[in-house]
Amino acid sequence: MTTETIQVRGVRCERCVMKLGAALEGHQGLEAASANLMGEVTLTWDESRTSREELVAAMSGAGFPALEAVG
Repeated sequence: MTTETIQVRGVRCERCVMKLGAALEGHQGLEAASANLMGEVTLTWDESRTSREELVAAMSGAGFPALEAVG
């Protein structure tokens, strides 16, 4: 399992957090996701089933492009 916090742009309200969650929901290999109103998204995924790039693409496709890894 890999866990990473990624900073995304575009999160301004609780509805944005919900939209981001909906974009990630059901993604194969994603074990956990948590976002806050500061645009920090913590993801835990199974590297054998998905990749960071696929998850970032899903968030970007929903209007939340990644800026950088937080830690």
